Amino acid sequence: MQLPVMPPVKPMLAKSVATIPTGALSYEPKWDGFRSIVFRDGDQVEIGSRNERSLTRYFPELVAAVKASLPERCVVDGEIIVVVGHRLQFEVLSQRIHPAASRIAMLSGTTPASFVAFDLLALGDRDLTGAPFEQRRAALEAAMADAGPPVHLTPATGDPALAQQWFNQFEGAGLDGVVAKPLAGTYQPDRRTMFKIKHQRTAECVVAGYRTHASGPDAVGSLLLGLYNDAGELASVGVIGAFAAARRKELFRQLQPLVTSFDGHPWARARQEQGTRTPQNSAGSRWNNGKDLSFTPLRPELVVEVRYEHLEGVRFRHSAQFNRWRPDRDPRSCTYQQLDEPVGYDLAQILAPEA
Repeated sequence: MQLPVMPPVKPMLAKSVATIPTGALSYEPKWDGFRSIVFRDGDQVEIGSRNERSLTRYFPELVAAVKASLPERCVVDGEIIVVVGHRLQFEVLSQRIHPAASRIAMLSGTTPASFVAFDLLALGDRDLTGAPFEQRRAALEAAMADAGPPVHLTPATGDPALAQQWFNQFEGAGLDGVVAKPLAGTYQPDRRTMFKIKHQRTAECVVAGYRTHASGPDAVGSLLLGLYNDAGELASVGVIGAFAAARRKELFRQLQPLVTSFDGHPWARARQEQGTRTPQNSAGSRWNNGKDLSFTPLRPELVVEVRYEHLEGVRFRHSAQFNRWRPDRDPRSCTYQQLDEPVGYDLAQILAPEA
């Protein structure tokens, strides 16, 4: 492979802002998948991840699609997604990171991935990273004029009012906000030169366990959160994990009176079963092989208000953020019914608006 921009490349990043900014900007939907940079040189294709690891072996169907839809020699920044029905499904996408080639082959047929392109780093012998985004976008549109599914060009607009409409509507299709890119900006790997606007909501959750921090057994690494479902079961919805060092030790001391055994605990089966929607007390992590996922059970009596972005299935898509304790709330009142449900939106209208 001989390209003017060679792998690995760290993608350009975005910093969070509270509202959609205005000015000389291009606005795009914020896709919820695996950020990837695709390198193609003839029959050679490499798919790099955000952390510069190769994703090529996990998505054989995209290798074939890249050869069919992208220029002969190019470097394209984008997002790998999986669509189920009318929505993005990150949890289904994450199942593709698997050591068994047979499982990857099976999933590539049953839940195939798509690639959404949104920037062009190189074309032919031209390195475009020093060109303004406005020129890179025009070149990308021309280069993808004949592209077809599962390779797509992301929609873009210069109208902040339309961007706000996208922000309000597209969440129903599984997208998680809007990205704003300076039209004059060059491509700067690993630099936060773009802006992202994401949904923020609050929920009251039950704290049903904790994991210790790598700094020591007397420091809390994360709090395990639960919500009661319609069957009256406490379902695991995610974690809070961003605490200062001193706060981690303070939390450990604060939680000790609530420490209990697994006898009668709502997540007791997590000690024996794998693949359930409760925290695994023995299984490792798909993303970090060998990572300890054991946890200390707590009596489900403590309620915390958290900030979250959106749900993926029955869980928070990203780690929640601590807001405040809610000693006034009955843990049994912490149900899914308090959560906002975005109005459904057909993802096909985003990927193929001309249709």
